[in-house]
Amino acid sequence: MSSPALIEICNLQKRFSTPGGEIHVLRQVDAQISAGERVAVVGTSGAGKTTLMHILGGLDRPSDGEVRFSGEDIFALRGVALDEFRNRTVGFVFQFHQLLPEFTALENVMMPLLIGGVGRTEAAEKATELLGEVGLEQRLNHKPGALSGGEQQRVAIARALVRQPQILLADEPTGNLDSGTSDEILQLLNRMHRTRGLTMLIVTHNRELAASLDRILRMEDGRLVDDQLN
Repeated sequence: MSSPALIEICNLQKRFSTPGGEIHVLRQVDAQISAGERVAVVGTSGAGKTTLMHILGGLDRPSDGEVRFSGEDIFALRGVALDEFRNRTVGFVFQFHQLLPEFTALENVMMPLLIGGVGRTEAAEKATELLGEVGLEQRLNHKPGALSGGEQQRVAIARALVRQPQILLADEPTGNLDSGTSDEILQLLNRMHRTRGLTMLIVTHNRELAASLDRILRMEDGRLVDDQLN
């Protein structure tokens, strides 16, 4: 028996108005993602993958349709309630890390906790523990500019997980890395999935990464054209 759906995507559409007319970025996307699944989203550039990820994480709103998390439409939430859902339930990892360059690895990972009202001592303890889990216990006080690309991505993953989210959304997490480092990051993500029971949705052009996950959603021109189990 399959797990109940954690995320339900219902008739999702995203349109932008331009002087030349409407641009349809997402067109009637329907899908379900079960708790604990590892799902790849693939497709050519401009297929709507990143827009879908941003909407699932509450960073953007759809023009029509719903995203239900545990049965609740997240876009029925407003203001602080939506911010709280996003900050506590979802962790984000991006291709180019988006670390704050003036802060150390430890301070970057502490930041979501501090913003959430956790005291500095507790935030430092939790961030230190998580940086140890991703293999950076010797790099706590290094700023991003002193870290390799793979180390920066490890910091970004630690930052995404420090508030213990249920969902990890990753947009091309290996897209800026060489093949060996990409493999290391994939192994790290899979280990975090096992130890934390994460639900993961990963936008990727990396065929090996996509093939290693549980399911592949293929997008084309804003539509979900294929949904297959690996």
